[in-house]
Amino acid sequence: MKEKPISKVPEITALFWIAKVLTTGMGETLSDFLVHQFDPPLAIAAVGLVFCAALALQLRVRRYIPWVYWLAVVMVSVFGTMVADILHVGLGIPYIVSTAVFAALLGLVFVLWQSSEKTLSIHSITSFRREAFYWSTVLITFALGTAAGDLTATSFGLGYFASGVVFAALIAIPAFAFAKLDLNAIAAFWTAYVLTRPLGASFADWLGVPPTRAGLGLGTGPVSLVLTLLIVALVGYLTFADGRIGNERAAAS
Repeated sequence: MKEKPISKVPEITALFWIAKVLTTGMGETLSDFLVHQFDPPLAIAAVGLVFCAALALQLRVRRYIPWVYWLAVVMVSVFGTMVADILHVGLGIPYIVSTAVFAALLGLVFVLWQSSEKTLSIHSITSFRREAFYWSTVLITFALGTAAGDLTATSFGLGYFASGVVFAALIAIPAFAFAKLDLNAIAAFWTAYVLTRPLGASFADWLGVPPTRAGLGLGTGPVSLVLTLLIVALVGYLTFADGRIGNERAAAS
């Protein structure tokens, strides 16, 4: 009997969404911390190298391994934030333009992915090509979310806390539509996935930036550290749970 292909991504549970939001917030504040504490080009180059290494490791493993997968997500978060910030801070491109550009790129990747694989479901990430589409999508969603969050917080003048509240309300829409209105599961997932980025980043910025920028002023370094510890603890639990499930399956077979 032919073995069922093994998925390279986790099951979509409440813990998945919690981890996702934590990584979005940590990526935002850690990116800001690094570019302010070190020479920006050097920081960006170093993060780019770690990002490439983490993604290469994820592509190399044969199955979903919690710490490998979430390391890749964390590095996508940090690097995606830097890419979005380079366009605005480094090149002077308005957030509304970069948001539109990233949204168009995301749409293009979805079209190519659907055309090639006939599905956008993350439950079908069982080949290198599908995983390449998946991680391309993830990277663009992080950059898009960063630009969109900064657009509402700064360009639209809402501030970080109010932006977080707005995105919290928006993310409830696909969840409600999926549960009550039979919204397509794939559409609901990717809509929520995009919105988690500005949701987590807005609240993380609110905690880290100084009061002069409408924040609590806890500092991007301390906020990054706390979020990192929470992510490590959660991924540690997920690794333990994944190992226990694997042992139970082995015993059953």
